[in-house]
Amino acid sequence: MYFLFLIQFILVVVALFLLYKTFIYTKKVLLIKKIEKMKFPAGYESILQNIPHFACLPDILKQKIRKSILFFIETKEFRGIEIDIDDRIKVVIAFYACLLKISKDDCYENLRTIIVYPNEIFKSIVSNNAGISTREDVILEGESIGGSVVIVWNEAKKEAYHPKGNNVIVHEFTHEIDFEDGEIDGIPAMDFSKYRQWTDVMFKEYDKLKEIIQKGRYLQKYKFIGSYAAKNEAEFFAVTSELFFEKPLGLKKHFPDIYNELRDFYGFDSAEVFGGV
Repeated sequence: MYFLFLIQFILVVVALFLLYKTFIYTKKVLLIKKIEKMKFPAGYESILQNIPHFACLPDILKQKIRKSILFFIETKEFRGIEIDIDDRIKVVIAFYACLLKISKDDCYENLRTIIVYPNEIFKSIVSNNAGISTREDVILEGESIGGSVVIVWNEAKKEAYHPKGNNVIVHEFTHEIDFEDGEIDGIPAMDFSKYRQWTDVMFKEYDKLKEIIQKGRYLQKYKFIGSYAAKNEAEFFAVTSELFFEKPLGLKKHFPDIYNELRDFYGFDSAEVFGGV
């Protein structure tokens, strides 16, 4: 009797799960069809026209990213902390988030909320080393915290309109991509056949950078990447992704192996498209 009840219970759970998945899939399909029929708002277009990276995209990718931006804005909640969320904030953040996914078909399915602050955030971080707790106050320009991304608009705005190598939106959404396999470790979800090549290239350069900094040596070409990337493998992935989109020619010149890995992962030749930004 108990066994029969257990089987019935499992069947009900499976049926409910499949029903939920069907509902989610149907909802997504209907939304995609709705967006396909939507005309891209003129206000959104005027915002995009002022972003240098958008201007460099070929027409076919411009059209694709417009659809992605609409889908992103429709499916994510933007929440302002001491700042009013307007179209410019939504479009700029959506553009760079979608740029990272320009060769993919998904759109951050686990991400629900983008939290926007007007200025830098002060945060206390407590760490424990050999039983000794230390507290450090740090300034954050952004943060990815599982299901939510935090962006400081003052910095994001400047970096979007005047590219100089750093991009907090790209950085934080790289972390979000990194976490899609359940762990932020500098290894995003990828085909298993590509895993070995990725770790050999990325972690080798990460280890070299970390060793140079620990020994107090001159960074030489690693100055291009910067010391922050040596914090851990996840930050190395995020920083080099910033450079892939912001300074692709320099990354390709100094670290061709890293460039090739990122080009293969993002499915996008950024040096060819953004070399003049």
